[in-house]
Amino acid sequence: MTDSRGLTSRTPRTVLGCYHRAMLDKSADDLADLYAVDALHEFPFSAPGFPARFTGREEVRAGYRAAWGASPLQVVEIADVAVRPAADPGTVVAEHVVVVRSAEGDGFAVPGLLIIEVRDGLITRKRVPRWIARAGAPDCASGAPMTSECYPGQVSQG
Repeated sequence: MTDSRGLTSRTPRTVLGCYHRAMLDKSADDLADLYAVDALHEFPFSAPGFPARFTGREEVRAGYRAAWGASPLQVVEIADVAVRPAADPGTVVAEHVVVVRSAEGDGFAVPGLLIIEVRDGLITRKRVPRWIARAGAPDCASGAPMTSECYPGQVSQG
């Protein structure tokens, strides 16, 4: 069954595209609207005063509204997007490079990886593998191919 917004017809790849668009637009509302009411949005690390996770759509909305509102940086491009197979068809595993610029024109690129679990067209869980935040995981962090060792439970075998 599909609601008037077509949520159940959104595939995980479509949701990923919408996620990237929200990043480019710096739209906390568009990002949060991709999430289920009780979704979990996890970060691979935390900083003082910043949570390790957001629980629920409204925490995602409030958290990103505050973070993006306070940041002088703007995502100007999401490049080199590579979607990898996942064992669960409701999961999308995506590598990308986020290109960011400041108001002064200074910029940098941040490689990243997202694992997004989607049910009924909404994100139920967004996470980044913990090894990204850990030092000493060279086999996984150095651009190694997608393997079950680096992505436990996420990569199709075969």
